Amino acid sequence: MKTLEIQPMTAPVDANVAIPGSKSITNRVLLIAALADGISHLNNALMSDDTQYMANALRDLGIRVEENETEAAFRVYGTGGRIPADQAELHIGNSGTSARFLAAYLGLGAGTYTIDGVERMRERPIQDLLDGLTPLGVTARCEGKDGLCPPALIVASGLKGGRTTMNGSKSSQYFTALLQVASYAQSDVEIHVKGDLVSKPYIDLTIAVMRDFGIEVTNNNYRFFTVRAGQRYHSRTYLIEPDASNASYFFAAAALTLGRVRVPNLTAQSIQGDIGFVDILSKMGCDVRKDSEGIEVRGTGRLSGLDIDMNATPDIVPTLCALAPFASAPISVHNVAVLRIHETDRIAALKTELNKLGVRVDTRADGLTVYPADHIQPAALDTYDDHRMAMSLSLIGLKIPGIVINDPDCVNKTFPTYFDVLNALY
Repeated sequence: MKTLEIQPMTAPVDANVAIPGSKSITNRVLLIAALADGISHLNNALMSDDTQYMANALRDLGIRVEENETEAAFRVYGTGGRIPADQAELHIGNSGTSARFLAAYLGLGAGTYTIDGVERMRERPIQDLLDGLTPLGVTARCEGKDGLCPPALIVASGLKGGRTTMNGSKSSQYFTALLQVASYAQSDVEIHVKGDLVSKPYIDLTIAVMRDFGIEVTNNNYRFFTVRAGQRYHSRTYLIEPDASNASYFFAAAALTLGRVRVPNLTAQSIQGDIGFVDILSKMGCDVRKDSEGIEVRGTGRLSGLDIDMNATPDIVPTLCALAPFASAPISVHNVAVLRIHETDRIAALKTELNKLGVRVDTRADGLTVYPADHIQPAALDTYDDHRMAMSLSLIGLKIPGIVINDPDCVNKTFPTYFDVLNALY
């Protein structure tokens, strides 16, 4: 197994950091561009495992997708809502967005399709989405042993439209998946939410991107969504924002080292909910400056504790937990049970790895509390094939010697150059 020892910084970081494009936006616009009629140019796209799985799946379905890795750009030849292939076996690795977005997209096809991934995908929920497709006229079911999914089987002859209801407590991606394709149904689509919807900012992001490509969604206070049939996406040139989730690690580096990090082209007007991480840093004592061209964070030597509900932005919980041992009081995070069904059970994994460092962590079904540590001991930290575990835990090594990251290449999922960018801070 490959390992990487993180070297402590000997001086405060002082850097402008270029962050690659958002994974969440890239995978949305790849699929939307495939649905559009005409050629779309997607610039500042993220080139990573997750986006490659999406692009390759679209190619397997007969969509022409060209990429220029040097320029971080995709060119997608949309087919106006038509899926050329009438059968395909799609392999999506551990990409939850690809699995869920494609499951709904395949409902527009005319044929039989399967979606499969790595073993961990069998533990990540998709059944609620498949059940949500059924009232819309799609046969969708799990084909794995003991009903595990994927592999998922989709037998489609187009979306008929109508009303469907899905559980909102596990993933907002079910709703994004259906929203993105709903206007291509034969009649209007109404998507109802059972329970409380998690990660609402990701729904806002989806609706914003759909609007950018020409389709309107009626959001009824996150209780149900209505999409009028007959609307069509328009091909266009689209500039993808830097990834706010991935920017969080570098803003955190500024906080830890009493330094300065500026991320250009990521502004307070970002459509990504995880931009809220800088507001959390501000509450903790950092100096945050926002303007029309970027955001800058300066560490001040003060990191206050917090008691915070992060249901809306669970992806940045690991970043916050990496700061917690250096805070002046405990950091307690609530309402993030969804973290247990991500690439790994992140609540359990954070406890295990921080405990190795001598950090006290209390966990609950829906969250955790991380306590300040007077002494942090060196350790080799496991990453669970989870990009966010690797990136967040690496931050501790900026302050503490002897921090080793096991399997650092798992960052290829969303930020292949992460450790190169981190090294450039020294």
